Amino acid sequence: MYSAQRIFQRQRLLLWLGILLAAGFFATTLSSYYVSKQTILNAIAAQELPLTASNIYSEIQKDLVRPVLISSTMAHDTFLRDWALGGERDVDAMARYLREIKTRYGAFSSFFVSDRSANYYTGEGILKQVSPKASRDVWYYRVRAMPEPYEINVDPDLANQDALTIFVNYRVFDFDGHFLGAAGIGLTVDAVRHLLSNYQQRFQRTIYFVDAHGKTVLFGNQSGRQEIDLRATPGLRDIVDRILREKSGAYQFRDSHGLHLLNVNYVPELKWYLFVEKGVDEALADIRRTLYINLAICLGITLLVLFLTHAVLARYQRRIENMAATDKLTGLLNRQAFNLLIDKIFAESRRDSRPVSILLIDVDHFKSINDRFGHAGGDRILSQIASQLLKGLRTSDIAIRWGGEEFLVVLKGSALDSAQRVAEQLRLRIEQAPFMVGTQAVPVTISIGISQYNGVEPCEQVISRADASLYAAKHGGRNRVLSAA
Repeated sequence: MYSAQRIFQRQRLLLWLGILLAAGFFATTLSSYYVSKQTILNAIAAQELPLTASNIYSEIQKDLVRPVLISSTMAHDTFLRDWALGGERDVDAMARYLREIKTRYGAFSSFFVSDRSANYYTGEGILKQVSPKASRDVWYYRVRAMPEPYEINVDPDLANQDALTIFVNYRVFDFDGHFLGAAGIGLTVDAVRHLLSNYQQRFQRTIYFVDAHGKTVLFGNQSGRQEIDLRATPGLRDIVDRILREKSGAYQFRDSHGLHLLNVNYVPELKWYLFVEKGVDEALADIRRTLYINLAICLGITLLVLFLTHAVLARYQRRIENMAATDKLTGLLNRQAFNLLIDKIFAESRRDSRPVSILLIDVDHFKSINDRFGHAGGDRILSQIASQLLKGLRTSDIAIRWGGEEFLVVLKGSALDSAQRVAEQLRLRIEQAPFMVGTQAVPVTISIGISQYNGVEPCEQVISRADASLYAAKHGGRNRVLSAA
C-alpha cells in the first residue's frame, strides 16, 4: 500500500512537471510565432514584395521586351526598307535576312508583310498573300490602320503548324513616312509561359500578365490563374478597375485560399499589366514549419525531462527501497523484506499446491571468530558466507540475514527431502570454502535446521520448527543438518 502511494505521488509530480514545462514552452513558442508572423507580413507588404516585383519587372523587360526592340530594329532597318522600295526583286535575299534575324536572336519566327505586294515573307520565302477577306489576316489590316507603332498579338503561326505564338507586329515606313508594311518576330506562348514559370520558381511568386481589359492573357504553367476575366475572380473583381486605373501599386485581396498580397506594374512596351502575387499562407509556410519544428522540439525536451526525472526518481526510490529491504553488510534481504515477501510466497504455495521449505542457518563458534579477529574480521567472514550461500542457491530461492550470525533461506517448490539435499550441499560448500581475514585462513562451518510449510500454519510456527531443528543440530555436535518432523 505504501509503495503504491509513493508511485501515485511520483506520477502526480511528473504530471505537474510535464504541464508546467509544456505550458512554458507552448506560450514562449506561440508568442515568438505571432511576433515573427506580424514582422514578416509587414516586411513583405512594405519591402519584400515591391522589391521582388521590381526585380521581376526588370527581368520581364530584359526577356520579353527584347522582341519589341528586335522588331523595332527590323522596322527601321535600311536593308529591309531599301529592299521593299526596290520592288522586292530578290526574294532569297529577304528570306536570308529573316532567317538571320530568327537565328541570331533565337526567335520562333520572323516575318515581313509588304503592303505593296501583299506578300507574307518568312525565312523560307513567300508564305502567302494577305487579303482583307481572309479571317487569319485581320491582324495585318488592324496594324495597318492603328496609330501606335506596334502591337503585341497572340495568334496561331501559319508558318509553324499553327503553333500559338506571341507576335510583335511593328509598322514599317519608308524614309518619307509612307507605310511599307509590317515586320516583327514571334515567340511561342509555351516558351513565354515556361519563362514565367521559371520566374515563379526562382522568386516563389505567382506571376501573370493582364491586358487593358482586365483579362489574364499570359501566365506560368503553375500560376493557378487561367485565361479569365479578373472581374469574375473572387477578391480581385472588387479592385481590378482600380488597379487598371492606377496602373501600378500594392494591393491586398482575399479569396477562398486566404489573404493575398499583390504588386502591379504596367509594362508599356507590352501594353500589359504585370501581376506579382504572393499568398500569405505561402509567405508564412517557413515560419509555420519552424513553429511545428519548435513545438516538436519542445515536446521532445519535455518528454526527455520527464523521462530523466522519472528515471532519477525511480532509481532513488529503488535505492531507498533496497536500503530498507537489504542488509548493508551482506547484501542479502533483511527481516523486514522477509516479512513483506513470506505471506505472498505462502499464498502462492497454497494456490499452486507447491511445497515451501525454510532453512535456518547459524555459524558455528562465531563468537570465537569475533574474539580472535575482532568485529571487523567477523563482518568479513559473514559477508563471505553470504556470498557462498548465494552461489549454492537457485535464482528462485531467497536468502535473508536473519540476525547476528544467523541466516534464513526460503526454498520455493522444495519439499523436505529436497530441502535436506540443498542444505547438505550448502553445509559442504561452507565447510570447504577458503575463508580469509587478511592473509589468514579461517575454517568455518554451519549448522542448519529445516522445516516445511504445511499449508495452514502461520509463518512464526514454521520458523519455530526450523529453529528447534537448528538447536538440536548445534547441540548434536554442530556442522550438521537436521529437519523438523
